[in-house]
Amino acid sequence: MIQLRAWKIVLVVLAAVFGLVFTLPNLLPASVTDHVPAPFNKRLNLGLDLQGGSYLLLEVDQASLRAEQLANITEDARRTLGDGNIGFSGLGVANGQVQAHITTPAQVDAAVSLLRSKLAQPAGQPGGRDLSINGGSNQTVTLGYSEANWRQQTAQAVQQSIEVVTRRIDALGTREPTIIRQGVDRIVVEAPGESNPERLKEIIGQTAKLTFQMVDDTNPIPPNPALVPPEDQLLPSDTPSEPQGVLVRRRVLVSGDMLTGAAGQFDSQTGQPVVSFRFNGVGSQRFGEVSAANIGKRFAIVLDDKVITDPVIQSAIYGGSGQITGNFTVESAANLALLLRSGALPAKLNFVEQRTVGAELGADAVRAGAISLLIGAAAIFVFIIGAYGLFGVFAAAALIVNVMLIFGAMSLTQATLTFPGIAGLILTLAVAVDANVLIYERMRDEAHAGRTPLMAADQGFRRALVSIMDANVTTLIAALIMFQFGSGAVRGFAWTLFVGVLTSVFTAVLITQVLIGWWFRAAKPKALPIA
Repeated sequence: MIQLRAWKIVLVVLAAVFGLVFTLPNLLPASVTDHVPAPFNKRLNLGLDLQGGSYLLLEVDQASLRAEQLANITEDARRTLGDGNIGFSGLGVANGQVQAHITTPAQVDAAVSLLRSKLAQPAGQPGGRDLSINGGSNQTVTLGYSEANWRQQTAQAVQQSIEVVTRRIDALGTREPTIIRQGVDRIVVEAPGESNPERLKEIIGQTAKLTFQMVDDTNPIPPNPALVPPEDQLLPSDTPSEPQGVLVRRRVLVSGDMLTGAAGQFDSQTGQPVVSFRFNGVGSQRFGEVSAANIGKRFAIVLDDKVITDPVIQSAIYGGSGQITGNFTVESAANLALLLRSGALPAKLNFVEQRTVGAELGADAVRAGAISLLIGAAAIFVFIIGAYGLFGVFAAAALIVNVMLIFGAMSLTQATLTFPGIAGLILTLAVAVDANVLIYERMRDEAHAGRTPLMAADQGFRRALVSIMDANVTTLIAALIMFQFGSGAVRGFAWTLFVGVLTSVFTAVLITQVLIGWWFRAAKPKALPIA
């Protein structure tokens, strides 16, 4: 095992070159690395605690999620029963379910069958949902989700929200944000280098649900909101001439998820900031059909239940593109375009917690971490060299390569280094030394048992390897568990520990083995220096 085989030498040289090449950009100024081609110019990403930035803890509003889903079910049931010529009354939400009273007793079973065929298909099918639809006493039909289904929808909403938030933050140019799920309905957002959390909140917090709905010009706006017709809704308006709001049809004709692009521009006639948009094929066709059928009528462009504008349709619009006008500034138009491009959130997000770490505090943490690492490494070097002499020097050289491998691997993969990650790095060095201690002590035992120096070294590596693998496999399992179920600082510590354990086993076993084998070939010793 102690023999100098060619593949071992090649592997050690390649590992040392890899560590040096990918660690070096972290030591060079940005003016130099900017001219180095990728991926050889990648640097370590510093976490929020080292670089400074903003921390936000978001929570999916389950109440609003349920309310929106029940409202959608209500409108779908209204349209389905109306298309089926089934008389009903009292359609609305009660006790977390949608209920409707069927006027004719003989039509109750037909209503249940129709609703099940149209609305209760498996969720994977177009327009289908895993609804529970039942006919009860007093000619009442109820529609609703089970608690298990609600939990599933919450989990889906969290995952969709993470994707939308990621697109929005990426569009801001924030480098390497950390966006992860925490618990059942919470999302952690860490944006290193972003010192203005209010800007993040403005972009992240807006649901940006865009819909196109027809305005109800046949009914006046009632003085009491309770008198609004069931098929309508009274929404506030951004237009000063409509202080009472706008009465719009509940049915959504075209939705924002059919958009393929949006951009902030200037109107060619007025010079005012506007938001231009373009639909996909389905949206273009539907928008053309709706506009052709409603020439001379108003349609409302609604953003998050607020009417931005409600122009009159002058002619059929088949081009699949248009403009949203309003009281926009250049910044607000650009922000709205960004929100529309990134997609709407499936539910409202509440801000539970926010923190800001200053750049100065982050720089202090970097200095403290570097000093801690240097002190820890120096103490380890003094111990290992003092205890094992020349073999301790070999172990120290392996530790240096180990550190370069860790920094090189983290730079190449663009992993984020946090302050707890530095603690994990120091622990990794100790674990690596522990492996060398096991090997050297086993060599010493074999030498005391009367074996030759070469046989003692060979048996030391062979017999210590089992213990080294057992110890490091359990550490790897612990690191994986912490990384999978932890968050923030715990994940940073776990990731550094995981990478460090892999490189430590490699350097402690293979690099020291090659160095010791080279020493045996050059010195031809009569006794081990540690005996």
